[in-house]
Amino acid sequence: MIPYGRQDITEADIEAVVAVLRSDFLTQGPMSPRFEQAVANHVGARHALAVNSATSALHIACLALGLGQGDWLWTTPITFVASANCGLYCGAQIDFVDIDAVTYNLCPKALQAKLEVAEREGRLPKVVVAVHLCGQACDMAAIHALGQRYGFKIIEDASHAIGGKYQGEFIGNGRYSDITVFSFHPVKIITTAEGGMALTNDDTLASRMALLRSHGITRDQELMTHEPDGAWYYQQVDLGFNYRMTELQAALGVSQMERLDQFVARRHELARRYNGLLSNLPVLTPWQHPDSYSGLHLYVIRLKLDQIQATHREVFESLREQGIGVNLHYIPVHTQPYYRRMGFKAGDFPQAEQYYAEAISLPMFQTMTDVQQDEVVAAVREAVGA
Repeated sequence: MIPYGRQDITEADIEAVVAVLRSDFLTQGPMSPRFEQAVANHVGARHALAVNSATSALHIACLALGLGQGDWLWTTPITFVASANCGLYCGAQIDFVDIDAVTYNLCPKALQAKLEVAEREGRLPKVVVAVHLCGQACDMAAIHALGQRYGFKIIEDASHAIGGKYQGEFIGNGRYSDITVFSFHPVKIITTAEGGMALTNDDTLASRMALLRSHGITRDQELMTHEPDGAWYYQQVDLGFNYRMTELQAALGVSQMERLDQFVARRHELARRYNGLLSNLPVLTPWQHPDSYSGLHLYVIRLKLDQIQATHREVFESLREQGIGVNLHYIPVHTQPYYRRMGFKAGDFPQAEQYYAEAISLPMFQTMTDVQQDEVVAAVREAVGA
């Protein structure tokens, strides 16, 4: 089976983790700050906070921005559920903005139209989570301009996008957002096994997220209510969580960061090759906006079903039967049973639902060979009857 994603672990990565196992620190030590600095330096952000998952990063990002009861978080329906769930964790209400039919990201025009209505109804969002689907950046300049006009904060869910660029600058530099989140799950571009990171240029937000990721506990005297009782003293000044990244994970991340640009470059080679090999088949290949240099976490095709004598499901199952580990990213969040119970229904976001009816994620990982890619394309050809 050729998987849709796969980590690339080298002997250097293994040695980096083993070195930590032989050190004095397994949980909190020098490697986590080193990893944070490596990512911050690479993307051009002032602060980076490593955590145990991108979901945790989204959660503390929302809390740091003050999201709570009575507030609204808006995001795209085509994302993993965590992009919406993070708002629910804070007690906020969730709504969605339909996708752009070409990029599959949150549509700025749909966002503006929804904001105009929300302003009249008095339910403007406090936070908008812009998800860089497949690694391609949203139209962040347009979203940021709307944020300035309507007063909402912006989180970039860049779980797919480390190593990618927007308008020539690395995603994560915070030019058009308050906080950016990366994921380091094994199928992502670089991995720490599990893990995530929140990046910001705001000192206050960084301090707040650092507190929240570690139980709300501080040893900083400036944050305490009185002078410490002794050198052992700490205070819990907020209700935080155990969201810290381990030294083992951070060491793997430091090692992986050395090859990040190489990983993304190889993914672009594979994407260009896919584009050519699939060009004569009844599928739509991904369109890349000229402002974006995608991280290419995923390579999603859309089936031209009016030209295929098979259903979406039949094509998907044929590919699986041929040993191609395709997947579908994502089931629209608003159609999940949990969200349907909130009142969402089929037809609410037609572009997202149309995308779901046609999309298939083909294998995309940096160690993929041309031979494997040829096998994938041959399987697609058979599945669509071309």
